[in-house]
Amino acid sequence: MAYMMRRALLLGTLSVTASVYLYAAESLVPNSVVDDDHAYESVIHYDEALKGYVIGEGWKITGDIRMGYVDYDYSNPPSLASDTINKGHIDSRGFYVIPKISIASPTYEGFSFKITGARATDFGLNDRDYESRNFVFDPTERKSFAILQEAYVRYQSQSKAHEVVVGAKETVTPMVDADDWYMLANSFQGAYYVNRSFSNLTLAGGYFYKMAGVWDSGANGTEWHSMSDASFVDGGYKKVGGDEGVWTAALQYSKDAHTLQVWNYYMQDYYNTFFAQYDYKGEASGFTYDAGFQLIDFQGVGGLKDYYRDVLGGREIDYSIYSLRLDTKHESGFDLSLDASFYTDGDGTGDTLGAWGGYPYFANGMIFHFFEAGSLRNTNSYKAQVGYDCAKQGIDGLWVGFRYTYFDLDPDYSISSLNGKGQDAQKNYGLRVSYNDPSGLYFTGTYEFVDLDEQKDISGLRLIGGYRF
Repeated sequence: MAYMMRRALLLGTLSVTASVYLYAAESLVPNSVVDDDHAYESVIHYDEALKGYVIGEGWKITGDIRMGYVDYDYSNPPSLASDTINKGHIDSRGFYVIPKISIASPTYEGFSFKITGARATDFGLNDRDYESRNFVFDPTERKSFAILQEAYVRYQSQSKAHEVVVGAKETVTPMVDADDWYMLANSFQGAYYVNRSFSNLTLAGGYFYKMAGVWDSGANGTEWHSMSDASFVDGGYKKVGGDEGVWTAALQYSKDAHTLQVWNYYMQDYYNTFFAQYDYKGEASGFTYDAGFQLIDFQGVGGLKDYYRDVLGGREIDYSIYSLRLDTKHESGFDLSLDASFYTDGDGTGDTLGAWGGYPYFANGMIFHFFEAGSLRNTNSYKAQVGYDCAKQGIDGLWVGFRYTYFDLDPDYSISSLNGKGQDAQKNYGLRVSYNDPSGLYFTGTYEFVDLDEQKDISGLRLIGGYRF
């Protein structure tokens, strides 16, 4: 069981993640680096990121007023919706406003406190028929909602070698992740401990019991649900398996150019996830680069393993993902990201991928990923991305990039819902423009087109921006 996060370069990724003026979630292990597709957060503690408003004796109010328009075209309009077209995903679009306000206390004898409230609303402007896959409201209720996202106590020793956090919090780890790709990040109820008393080594462990998050939850993400209920495993087993949380243990070793992270996530009667990643970072002739290797393994355990075998006819969760990365950035402002992920020939991808917000896989699309193809079992995926930091042209905070992701599918497992034929490939073409200003203004515009075998065309547009204070 263990961790160690990635990447200090943010190479070939969104410039939005590079700005210290952004904030949202916080990495469980400080000084580790998050998945490069966190589109609207930099995982920096709010006290370091924003001035906010001081309201006496060190108490501070910070906020994020976010607005966005999303449009997902599955060639399947509501009026003619078919379950056979793109797995029954229905064309969806809408405009939303999400205000988020936090109150943070000063530190007393090592203790501090924070609460965060958020609301998601469309002011009644959207067509409810077009909101089933906008990932803002619950896809069934499709109503505005408010939620207490954070309410936690933190203790940090004077030397900062020991840290304990208890409560509800937007937290980032590789496989349990706040995942701020959409309008509102995930948050988790639980507790964790971090030990930084050893040179070059960080140890951590914790327990996540409940989750809130619309896109990444298998339950109603506008409300708090147990981690087992929020998982993507078979719904029949959730009814008999009972509520469980996720035990997490982590190790991170960093020295000079080397970084190693190891994590394990365990649920007694659901499944176990092992995550390991090594990165080597360096510089040469005007280039900085990050070469990485990643292993993720999923295994069904306990009651879930028995249920899948005995009730679901021999199904099981048993597969691994191996990934490679070479990301580089030149002093001229150009960056290049070359990544590949290889899925073994084992079952369970649909039950686990993306659960609880974890998207650390190297070869992702910009909007669409594994949930469009029939299955990623025995798939190879490849990503090539080129970007440019416009600071070299005098426009600080502006980044533009193009990404091509190719999924080499196995037609024996990836079956089209349209005609029952096997799917050989999914090709994603994505374009992104990101801007962040020191004043707190930010914007990210993303368009992606999907060419998926044996299905009608898919495309997505997300225009999301706001102001942080």
